[in-house]
Amino acid sequence: MLRAIYNALWWIVAPLAVLRLLIRSRKERGYREHIAERFGHSRGRLPEDNAPLIWVHAVSVGETRAAQPLIDALMKARPDARILLTHMTPSGRATGEQIFGDRVLRSYLPYDMPHAVRRFLRTWRPSLGLVMETEVWPTLIDECRRADVPLVLTNARMSARSYKRAAKFGHATRDVFGGFARVLAQSPSDAERLTALGARNVAVLGNLKFDMSTPPELAARGHAWRAAIGTRPVWVAASTREGEEELVLQAFAALGIDDALLILVPRHPQRFNEVAALVEKAGLRLERRSAWALSAAVASAASGAGGGVPDLATDVNVLLGDSMGELGAYYAASDLAFIGGSLLPLGGQNLIEACAVGVPVLIGPHVFNFTQATADAVAAGAAVQVQDPADLARALRELFGDKARRLAMGGAASAFAARHRGATARTVDVLMALLPE
Repeated sequence: MLRAIYNALWWIVAPLAVLRLLIRSRKERGYREHIAERFGHSRGRLPEDNAPLIWVHAVSVGETRAAQPLIDALMKARPDARILLTHMTPSGRATGEQIFGDRVLRSYLPYDMPHAVRRFLRTWRPSLGLVMETEVWPTLIDECRRADVPLVLTNARMSARSYKRAAKFGHATRDVFGGFARVLAQSPSDAERLTALGARNVAVLGNLKFDMSTPPELAARGHAWRAAIGTRPVWVAASTREGEEELVLQAFAALGIDDALLILVPRHPQRFNEVAALVEKAGLRLERRSAWALSAAVASAASGAGGGVPDLATDVNVLLGDSMGELGAYYAASDLAFIGGSLLPLGGQNLIEACAVGVPVLIGPHVFNFTQATADAVAAGAAVQVQDPADLARALRELFGDKARRLAMGGAASAFAARHRGATARTVDVLMALLPE
């Protein structure tokens, strides 16, 4: 009965979903592109293409970047296979294009309606499907089972909060989670909750995000920016969400360090202009990354050659990171990193990338989507958890004033990230056994 109600609701929701895409496209044009793919109408691969196809679903930017080392490893392990990368957001799709170019096929994942999912599966004929982290779509799981497509929940996590919500549906939940061929969990607590929800063949393989690395060219870019900035104290507020930028600016005002520079990087690109307006309203001098001519010009500015880049050493209070795919460079340019999505009850964002760059991390109280990683980072001395904007300002002030502690935290962050690597290799070993020879 619940499944019938769920399918019926999709017929009601689908037109509203398209309307929402069109409304959102006012800020981010990509939402009005490839709408047919959301109903399973993809170009697909050629009929005579009989190579194994590994389909990887990564919702948005974070999941796409986390999937990069796994996709690279899959390509190496099975060079004869094709990779299909699906998304739900234009920013995720753009990130996939930026990282992989034409090395992968791409499409949006269809809405969770039987006819759309069946059309998608018939068009692409995947040999194996991987969905990342928390993507649980009942119809998709059911149709993959019917089509004999092994579907694996990869890098799986299940917070206590999500577990309580899912458990309320009893047998229906167990039927859904029992449809996965394998579940590859990040931690023992994730595995325990997923098993209790009905998942079978559960293994704990670690978190793929620890295997992410900042490309050398991004690190070099960030170091060039740092040279242009000079000796000013620099902190980055990364992956901030709606409502958080005001709190970050409150902390910046309370910091009490006149020459500090804030690099503010909103998570969603459609909000760049909105956040710029907030900064200007606060009376702060703003520079936008998008206003720079070329990254190479920053390097020339660092050496005194000019190049039309703003004088980051004196003229700017806030640098708005309104670019895609440069988060590693922003971390490399900073002394401290605050990870967004955590000052408001939004569940937090990934702190691992900042740790891997060797940047001390500050994070708010709301981290239910990254509970284990946050607890481990704090225990390792790589991160400090703060409660509100005033506490964030206090922690920033203390760390800027204590270079020895800041450097020790940076070293602990690097060691923490290195210690937890290896999930990619373990995951590939499991997946290869599910692919046809």
